[in-house]
Amino acid sequence: MFQNLIQIFKIKDLRKSIIFVLAMLVVFRAAAVIPVPGINTDKLRSLFESNQFFGLFNVFSGGGLDNLSIVMLGVGPYITATIILQLLTMIFPQLKELYQKEGEQGRQKFNQYTRIATVPLAALQAYGLLAFFQSQGIIGHLGIFALATNVAVAVAGSIFLMWIGELISEKKIGNGISLIIFAGIIAALPSQVRQFYVNFDPSMIPTVIVFLVVVVLMTAGVVFINDAQRNIPVSYAKRVRGSRVYGGVSTYLPLKINQAGVIPIIFAMSILLFPQMLGNFMQLSDRAWLQSASSWLVNFFQAGGFMYGAFYFILVVLFTYFYTAVTFDIKEISENVQKQGGFVPGIRPGSPTAEFLYKVMNRITLAGAVSLGLIAVMPFIIQYFTGTATLTVGGTALLIVVSVVLETIKQIKSQAVMHEYERF
Repeated sequence: MFQNLIQIFKIKDLRKSIIFVLAMLVVFRAAAVIPVPGINTDKLRSLFESNQFFGLFNVFSGGGLDNLSIVMLGVGPYITATIILQLLTMIFPQLKELYQKEGEQGRQKFNQYTRIATVPLAALQAYGLLAFFQSQGIIGHLGIFALATNVAVAVAGSIFLMWIGELISEKKIGNGISLIIFAGIIAALPSQVRQFYVNFDPSMIPTVIVFLVVVVLMTAGVVFINDAQRNIPVSYAKRVRGSRVYGGVSTYLPLKINQAGVIPIIFAMSILLFPQMLGNFMQLSDRAWLQSASSWLVNFFQAGGFMYGAFYFILVVLFTYFYTAVTFDIKEISENVQKQGGFVPGIRPGSPTAEFLYKVMNRITLAGAVSLGLIAVMPFIIQYFTGTATLTVGGTALLIVVSVVLETIKQIKSQAVMHEYERF
């Protein structure tokens, strides 16, 4: 491992990219410790300790919410806008063609639409959060101008993180949005370890053992699901060009069990946080029926509850299928194989090959989606038997961390291999 690290840092371009990514993450963490003015820190701390929803929302935002920083929204609005735009590709064929058929220029337009949609979503989310925290006495009363200023700052902070995430992604050292969430989780570890050390009691030993077992099982499961793949054999016919003969070799087409990576987890979290957020905001109303509806909504989707875990599992499975269908174009792959003179043994090139790959991809995606869903809800199952609520937030964070680390390591290795080929 150390030899690989030394080899990676010997490559000048790769070293610069890694240093740039680390610098951007430092900038993000610096912004995450700058709070908006007028916060009652004691009430804010007690709210986070008594409400799992805000703990999950803080993980999702990248760790900028626990002190109401200027980047309190994190990358949540951008992820929500991405989900909305990708869902719209299933409704509007022109949008799907823009994303899949028009190449890099089409993807740039699609990303621009996502950025534009992020602004109103961030403004709406910022206003709702600030209004809720005012009602809880965490922030003092804000006039119209002060409220508009804080909303503008929160929106600017979210757009700033979106920009940082895109800059990181351009370096091809991991997904920028995922790395921002990863950085927020890792930054909270020292304080959590310190708090655990201060509050440690011998009676907590069984809980610690259960937590460590869950960590090991989830880590092994995530690594297995991310690395597992189905190899489809592909043979290439011999071709004569001039005096040379090309082809005549056999290789394989690797189809990953989990083609979507960590994205389904992040998407599922964003969807599940919305009903709880809506319920918390509805509590601000003076109408009795809205308050009762908000209480029912919050209790129904309570983090760690049965319905929350059931919907979490279903959404992870659905988003795994959805994201795989959006990003993995089987028809285009079969056409490329045919153009290069390749074929799957026993399957005719063209449409029969596409149908075969579609059938195989559906089967292996089912296995990957169900496995990823079970890993995601494992902390809820453990919580049901042990009654330890901290496993819920810790398990979700661990799932994101392990997946992001694996994805980043693979991208770094691929960059190193490309450099070796270029030098050769």
